[in-house]
Amino acid sequence: MKSIVEKNFISFCCNALLLFTVVFFTNISIAQTVLKQQVLYNESEDLVNSKPNEALKIAFLLLNNASSSKEKAKINYLIATIYKAKADYSKALTHLYEADKNPHDLDPKNAVEIFIAKAEILRVLFIEDQAKKNLEEAATKLEFVNNSKENELLNSQIVLEKVNANLQRQKYREALSLVKKQDVSKVNSNQNPEIDLLFSIAKGKIYCGLSDFEKGNYFFKQALQLLSKSNFSNKFAEANTLIGLAGIYFHQKEYVKAIEVLLKASNIAKTFENLYLAETSSKLLTVNYIALNDNSNYKSFNTKFLYANTQLEGTEQEAINTAYNLINQNQDNYFKMEIKNYSSTFYMVLIIFVIILFFCTLFSYRFHMKKRRLREIINYLEVTRNNLIIRNIEKKETNKKIFIPIETEQALLNKLKRFESSSKFTNNDMSLAVLSGQFETNTKYLSEIINKHYHVNFNTYINKLRINFIIEKLKSDPNFINYKISYLAETSGFSSHSTFATIFKSITGIAPITFIEFLKKERETSHV
Repeated sequence: MKSIVEKNFISFCCNALLLFTVVFFTNISIAQTVLKQQVLYNESEDLVNSKPNEALKIAFLLLNNASSSKEKAKINYLIATIYKAKADYSKALTHLYEADKNPHDLDPKNAVEIFIAKAEILRVLFIEDQAKKNLEEAATKLEFVNNSKENELLNSQIVLEKVNANLQRQKYREALSLVKKQDVSKVNSNQNPEIDLLFSIAKGKIYCGLSDFEKGNYFFKQALQLLSKSNFSNKFAEANTLIGLAGIYFHQKEYVKAIEVLLKASNIAKTFENLYLAETSSKLLTVNYIALNDNSNYKSFNTKFLYANTQLEGTEQEAINTAYNLINQNQDNYFKMEIKNYSSTFYMVLIIFVIILFFCTLFSYRFHMKKRRLREIINYLEVTRNNLIIRNIEKKETNKKIFIPIETEQALLNKLKRFESSSKFTNNDMSLAVLSGQFETNTKYLSEIINKHYHVNFNTYINKLRINFIIEKLKSDPNFINYKISYLAETSGFSSHSTFATIFKSITGIAPITFIEFLKKERETSHV
């Protein structure tokens, strides 16, 4: 009997020891896996602004191995950040909205970061109303970030996005005011090297926009110093800094220096596969080679610029299409959640039911009206995306009549008048889709208004504004008649010398050179 008890006890001890061993080593294995994933995440995060393609490979590996929805949300945000650095805004937005799919999976810090990233991309795509809403959401979520250092860093990122929004609108004074307030608020706080770097670049752009090239040069050089001294690599910021310096060198007529830094920026653009950087660097290289009368390099980089420009227009249209689809889906989800919340209180009291029914009906009507407007724009973009041509080349359009409410028509006409009195039409990335986005309307309405009241299509309308703009400059500013045709083309928003010359002649009836010679003779006669 004693022998049996001893055997049972020994057997129990062995099983307990075996179970303990299995649990112990399983926990070690899980801990090692979690640690390895965290190391890979940090590695991918460090490579975002230096080697984005490598960062992307690691991030997708982590996403495939992620088990929890919270972990997937965090990794989707990382992937979106990488695509944003590559200027692939369609994919960046897709992963941002995927990360934000289940808000309860996000801590307040991640939620703020996602809203800021959305605001930045939508702002670049000129979907400004939605960009503003996302930035407001970021500021609201910021109140729930209790860690003071994280709160301060996120607040700086929100301010930086507001600064960049003003820079995009060429509101340099407003941008400078925001920067100065930020500098005052951070006098007694710890500085973040990466945020300091981005603010230095923003200050350089602001002062160049205000024609204070000395200060602009100071802050761009400061940015390069921060990059050289820092323990992180940010090639994307370096490329933007170099492009900023190139603008100053061009202004100072130091064309060789400008070309030197632009070639570096161009190489970074290749690494990132960033069409925005590629287009900008190629365009500026073209201008500098023109100034040096280097026709061979001018032709080479002008070809690269035109290619990047065409590709960029296609990706922008795709990104805008994706943005409206995602916004629409997000509104659908939000609407369903609201309906669910309202229905849960339906059975409580009759009065609450009546109130909920009223607000649901009102919300539904407004939602479907917005949804219909968005669908009109999306359908138009789907049709036109496969028929893209190089910007500023006029295409034939059908004069199909559509009904437009009188109020809408008058509002659009007023917006067009304000647009004509500004110089926004000289932006060479101005298109029907972009202007429609700024006017918060659809392309069909805007196209119809222009056809009806100006009796021309959109391209002719923009081209006439640009040609009239440069004619006024030639007449009012004596210096303009001494500038090269390529500079006049760029100033008025045309992508090339030849396009400008062709459109100028088609509108005025004479070549730009002939027109300038006529002005010179007229001025000489008036001085006699």
